[in-house]
Amino acid sequence: MKVHLKQIPAAGLHLEGEEECPISELDAEAIRSAGPLHYNIDIGVSSGALWANGSISQPVELRCVSCLEKFVHEIEVPAFAVHTELRGPETVDLTPFIREDLLLNLPAHPHCDRDGARICKATYVEMPEQDAKRESDWSALDKLKLKR
Repeated sequence: MKVHLKQIPAAGLHLEGEEECPISELDAEAIRSAGPLHYNIDIGVSSGALWANGSISQPVELRCVSCLEKFVHEIEVPAFAVHTELRGPETVDLTPFIREDLLLNLPAHPHCDRDGARICKATYVEMPEQDAKRESDWSALDKLKLKR
């Protein structure tokens, strides 16, 4: 997302919309973009620096670490904020800052039941009948005869 400095009025600029996923290098088997990036950002120029704050969200397809099923997760950054010095006369690219915040908010161990909308198949694994009737492993210790 490139911002043209000459199009920012003194009072600031509000940008809202959608753009292509800025983290295209994530197109691996475990993580894929599941839609466009949504942004709602206020931008301004002050004292030779550009500031931006607002919210961004990016839907991604992840694989659950428990059941290995794919599911869609929305990476949300409700407090996106940038303050950077102006280096050029015309444009500033916010893409590296957006990419960094999205990657930092990506779950390290994604679970499909994290938000409560789904029930993970791995949490309800049925135990075979033979395991249910098996004696406790501690029962062998109960049979031990120790001399005191």
